[in-house]
Amino acid sequence: MVKRPYILTIAGFDPSNGAGLTADIKTIEALKGYGLSVCTANTIQNDVEFISCQWMDFDVIKNQIDILFDRFAITYVKIGIVQNWEVLNQIIDVVLEKNNAIKIVLDPVLRSSSNFNFHSYNDNLDDQNNIEKQFEEILNKIYLLTPNYNEIEKLYTSKTIEETITHISSKVNLFLKGGHRKEAVGKDELFTKSGKNFVFNPKKQNVSEKHGSGCVLSSAITTYLALGFPLIKACYRGKRYTEKVLSSNGSLLGYHRI
Repeated sequence: MVKRPYILTIAGFDPSNGAGLTADIKTIEALKGYGLSVCTANTIQNDVEFISCQWMDFDVIKNQIDILFDRFAITYVKIGIVQNWEVLNQIIDVVLEKNNAIKIVLDPVLRSSSNFNFHSYNDNLDDQNNIEKQFEEILNKIYLLTPNYNEIEKLYTSKTIEETITHISSKVNLFLKGGHRKEAVGKDELFTKSGKNFVFNPKKQNVSEKHGSGCVLSSAITTYLALGFPLIKACYRGKRYTEKVLSSNGSLLGYHRI
């Protein structure tokens, strides 16, 4: 029997299990990995409504990370919602202290599919500069960033999307999800740190919107990376798996097959 790789998701808890760490675990298990999880937030939500978010204390998050790394060999980590970039930086540092060769896939969830803002943004220039400085530090520590179009627009408010793509991909691999494109909906793109660009067009036609689809995609890519696939193939397979979930039924909650 082939031993499954351990994959850690650091994300929030969604009671509907369509998004967050439980969606990640279902994806990881379906793709033949073994999912470990650390909870960053306890949310009150379902697939259409988001009421509130209670952030976990950093010490609790750190202790959860510590005990998992003490027991399991973890080489890939997927990170979802975190309170802010400062806390995220601290979490990443804890992970890198455990394994400085670890590969981190960051899904920068700034807003839920039901329009709850996880990170607050304002027009104060000093605050914006501080936020961008913290984000710059994060880019230097991770392996892959997986924003959608709505998210990438907010990462650098002074840059166009094209400028932001060029800037980010000069520092880290960037997988830009196309579900929120105004044109060519569903067309995803990978911009590698080495300067290459790959396009992943949608294949299935009978897909429908799903709560947590971004979580599924980023955790699927992470799982395929942990299984030994190179980045391009991991992204391709991750997209195809996500399409299967999107086409699994007509509701907002997708089905995973194990």
